[in-house]
Formats: sequence, structure tokens, C-alpha cells
Amino acid sequence: MKKFRFIFVIVAIAICSFIPGTKESNYHKSYTEAIGRFEQQEHILCGQIKSADISTTQGKEDIKQHIEEARLKLKAIDFWLRYLEPVAYNKINGPLPVEWENEVFEKFEPPYRREGAGLSLAEIYLDDNHASKDSVLRLVQISFDALKTFKADSIVGQLDSFDHFFYANRLYLLNLASIYTTGFECPGNKNIIPELRSMVADVKGIYRSYNSAFPTKPVTKEYLDAYEKMIVFVNSQPADFTQFNHYIFIKDFVNPLFAINQKLIAEYKPFSISYNDFTLSNTTQSIFDKMLYAPQNTKGIYSLVEDKETLAEIKAIGKTLFYDPILSGNNQRSCASCHKPNEYLTDTSVATSLQYNRTDRLPRNTPTLINTVYNHLLMLDGKHITLQAQGRDVMTNPKEMGGEKNDILRKVMSCKEYRTALNKFLKLTPEEHEVTIDHIISAITYYYSDYSSYSAPFDDAMNNQAPLDHASINGFNLFMGKAQCGTCHYVPQFNGVKPPFISSEFEVIGVPEDTTYKALSADKGRYGINPAPEMMNAFRTGSIRNSEYTKPYMHNGVFHTLDEVIDFYNAGGGVGKKLEVKNQTLSADSLKLTPNEKKELISFIHSLNEHIIFQSTPEQLPHSSIKELNTRKVGGEY
Repeated sequence: MKKFRFIFVIVAIAICSFIPGTKESNYHKSYTEAIGRFEQQEHILCGQIKSADISTTQGKEDIKQHIEEARLKLKAIDFWLRYLEPVAYNKINGPLPVEWENEVFEKFEPPYRREGAGLSLAEIYLDDNHASKDSVLRLVQISFDALKTFKADSIVGQLDSFDHFFYANRLYLLNLASIYTTGFECPGNKNIIPELRSMVADVKGIYRSYNSAFPTKPVTKEYLDAYEKMIVFVNSQPADFTQFNHYIFIKDFVNPLFAINQKLIAEYKPFSISYNDFTLSNTTQSIFDKMLYAPQNTKGIYSLVEDKETLAEIKAIGKTLFYDPILSGNNQRSCASCHKPNEYLTDTSVATSLQYNRTDRLPRNTPTLINTVYNHLLMLDGKHITLQAQGRDVMTNPKEMGGEKNDILRKVMSCKEYRTALNKFLKLTPEEHEVTIDHIISAITYYYSDYSSYSAPFDDAMNNQAPLDHASINGFNLFMGKAQCGTCHYVPQFNGVKPPFISSEFEVIGVPEDTTYKALSADKGRYGINPAPEMMNAFRTGSIRNSEYTKPYMHNGVFHTLDEVIDFYNAGGGVGKKLEVKNQTLSADSLKLTPNEKKELISFIHSLNEHIIFQSTPEQLPHSSIKELNTRKVGGEY
């Protein structure tokens, strides 16, 4: 009997050792021990700062050495920290002194000020001639205090379930593609690749400890074998990040790993409680799939409609409305007046389009509507949070289309074709009792958003569907490395939305009033919406996709060629051009690009031209019962 009792105990112990989420698991220990190692290194760093002579070069270098050692310990836990509590993470390794990050929650509340802190800023401050020991110490101590968040039961408890793991791993892979190799949050460029090497090795250990705790939901052998090959590749690359082959790294290693991880999410069906996963698709198999994330609701009021035939009807009406000047106050201006389909839904003929009065010019360049769906905040100043709000503003703006809501609705409904269709669509929106302007605008946004679904040669290459020319590959490596473009224009949309794709970033680059560089553009940008000092002259970072066809460039259309744009960045932006820009976020140092490197950079940008099939213009507009409306022209008159 004792023998059987002994066997039962052994079996019970064996079973318990494999129960997912057991607090004594190696996975749980690996987290707490890694947190402890980083915490210990920060203790040492604080002591070094207190004892060092910060007024000497040697004193600063000693502190930097300890910061670098602390950063390596941080990278060992970055996998968890960045996913489990991103706000606290920014206090540990925030890249900016003050952030006004505009998460999806701005759709429900105003943006708020967050002070950054931590290792990156501490190292940057050391290079400031006016830096004090107290200011550097404070940044590290804030980081130290923020670490307590990750020791709280509410955070640690998430490791007792497998649910977080594959979502955290997905974010890790997306950041491998987007920020870890660009210097986005690594102040010393010489440390970018050494930190990457250290991190990928440490994450391998995380995979191992996870599998020991959750054997029924493992990181598969297929994934681990592919990951091992990535480690070998990273270790074989030069330590100089400007020589790192970002193209091969993402195409042959990161993107395939992402596909496997997505399959595991689909198979294991983990439950997510994190806003990190708010916009991300669980079904896409490539980082370079246009369905990867979806910030905007293109259907608007028709969100519940799924029938393909009905959606096609909505899109057809939206197309006609897009070209119909009936939406304007004088029946002479349509959406297509400024967003011309044969010009990639922008206006390439002028720096800024005409105002409604046909005399003055609008203050800003017409942005393309292509790929605008991949921004959380819209307009160059982030004024709007939905495509429908943006459309409504343009239609009723006295400087743009000069319409009035009720009058627009009256005129549209005077056309039998529109009236019949919109009344049919009304039945699909049971919360509404009559046709509203939202039915009109939502049809339009659903129409033009279709142009955002196309791929480019670069996407095809990344998805192993077609080769990419050598110059474009070199250009991409420059983009992510020496040219530093990838620190603001993030993979895969090459706009200001970085993983986990829940915010739209704004930058201050010092755009001039004209190409004489005598004055900074007077446009206050984001400051007009969010009057914070950091937002003065800040503009939302747009996508560089289709840039060959969307000139002129910048918010005021000041540059007419990509060569001019690259020369501006190469010089260090406005500050590099001797303009006074106190809050410029772009480095003022010259990039020192050679003529050939500039050409290769443009080759890469051209590889982002998408294979778009533009629809033909409507042959005629719907007849109206209001006689004077029947002289209106397709596309408007100006």
C-alpha cells in the first residue's frame, strides 16, 4: 500500500510540474530573475552616477559604460516589459523627454502629457554640456521606480497563463522589423547591433523556459529552428548598424517567424486583455500584408454590412458622390477637385489647392487619400479621429467645399438615383430613422479606401513573390541605417505608426517657408489642436508610399522633387539649414549621404509605388429634380 502511495505522490508531482501557469515554473522564475538582474544593475548605475565626476570626460564615459551594461539587462526583459505595461516601459527607456503619444484612446479622451525617463535619456543628457549629476540620476531613479510596476501581482500574474505569450512575441517580432535595428531608442549607434545580438540570445532562453511551463501550447520546433537561423545571421553581421543587412534580416528571418507565430495564435487561441492588440490582425501571415492592422473604420455607418453585393452598391454610390460637386455650397467643387484619381488622389499641379473663393490658396498641401486609412489621427495636425469626421469637415468648411449639412442632404436626396440607393442603405442602419449626411460620407470613405489595399514591388519582394533590384535593396538598408529614415517612417506602412500600431506620431523637422531658407514655415501644425510647447510646428508623419507620384512635398508643398526632400534631411532639417527650431525632433547633424546613396534611397522609395488600378471617371451625374443642379459637371469646375 505504501508503495502505491509513493508512486501516486511521484506521479502527482510530475503532473503538477507540467501544469501551465504553475508559479514555481522555470518561466515564472526566468522573469523574476531577469527583473532582479536589471534591478541590481540599476543599483550599481545609481551608485556610479553618485560617485563619478560628471564634469570630466572620463566620468561621463564611466557612467555611459554602466548605462550600456544596464541596457543589456533591460533588453533581456524587453520582450515582456514592452508588452505587459508600455506606459511604465517608457519611464525605463523612453526615447523622448516629453511624449504626447496619441493612442487609440484619444478617440475617447484628450491627449495628456507624459514625461519620459530612463536609460536612453540619461545617456543623451550626459552629452549635454549643461547636464547635472542630479538630472541624470533623477532619470535613472524614475526608471528604477517604474520597474516596481513590473513586480506587481497584477503584472506577474499574467505569466501564470500562456495567453500573453504569443501576443508579446508578435510585438517583439514587429519591433525587430521596425525599431530595434534603426536606433529609434538607442542613443549610441555603436550599441544597436550588440544590443540586438544580446537580446535575440536572451529571448531564446525565454522560449525555452516558456516551453517547460506550457508544454501543451509550445513554441514549436519549426519556429525554434527558424529562430536559431536568425541568431546565426545576426551574429554574422557587422557590428556597425549602417552595414547591417536589414532587408535580408526582415525578409528571410523576421517575416517568416511572424507567419509561424500568427499560425500559433490561430491554433492556440490565446485570450488578449491588452490594448497592444487593439488594431492587429490575428490572421495575416505577413508583416507586409495590408490587413496587418486597421486603425480606421472605412465603412462608417455601414459597419454591420457584410454582404458583398450590397457593399459593392454602397461603393458605387460613393464613387459617384466623390465626383459630384452637389456636395459643395456652389455646386462647382467635388472631392475629386483636390483629390484627383489620376494624380494618386492628391493635387500635384500646385503647392496648395485653391480655396472655395477661387482666389486664395489653402494653407496646406493636399494629402493623398491613398493609405490614409492606416493612421489613427487624420489631417496633418491630427484634427480628426475618423475618416467620416474628416469628410464632414471638408464638405462644410467655408474655405474648402463651403457646403451646409442640411443643404447637402436636401440636394443629394433631390436625385432619384441617390435617394433610392440611400433609402435602401438606411434599412441597413437600424439605429437611424432617416437618411443622414453620415450615410453620404460613409459611402464616400468606403469608395476611396479601396485604393489603400494595393501592394508595391517592395511588399512583393518581402513576401517572396518577386525579386527586388539591387539599388532598391541598398536604398532600404540606407533608409533603416545611415539615413535614419526608419526612426520616423516605420515598417511596414512607412508612416508614423509604429508597433503595436495604436498611435500616430508627430515630428518637428523645421520645414522652411520657401527654398531660400530665410524663415521657418509659420504653420503651427499640431499646436493648433494640442497647444503644448512640444507640438509647435509638429506634423503627423505621413507614409512615403507612392511618393514618386504625390509631389509636392511637406505640409506646405515647398519641395517639388524627392532630391530636394533628401537634401533637406541630409542637411539636418531646419536647424541644419540654420533656421531657429527650438524643439526640432529631427537630428540637426548631417547624414553625410553620398550622391550614389541618395540615388539608391530614391530607388527604394520608388519601390514603394503601389500597383494601383484607378477606376474610370463616371460618365454622368444623377439627374436632380432641382433644375439648376443639372448643369453641374463631373469632378467639379475647380
